[in-house]
Amino acid sequence: MESMSEQGQGLSDQDEAILALERVGWSAPGTKERAIRERLGISPTRYYQLLNALLDDPRALAHDPVTVNRLRRRRQERRDRTR
Repeated sequence: MESMSEQGQGLSDQDEAILALERVGWSAPGTKERAIRERLGISPTRYYQLLNALLDDPRALAHDPVTVNRLRRRRQERRDRTR
């Protein structure tokens, strides 16, 4: 799959899949991590690295503003709590 830097316009398939996973409500522990491995073929650690970079990408905001803004707020709340 292409990463954000390999594609000139829009999001890559992988980037879109990451945002799609973030739209799902995960109820059981470990379910999301299993889905990350099975659907994307990457480790959860790598997934969260890519997700964090994606939240700062204006293309991601244009593609899915609700999800990106929700995740940006959660990220900022976590940062504020650790200060």
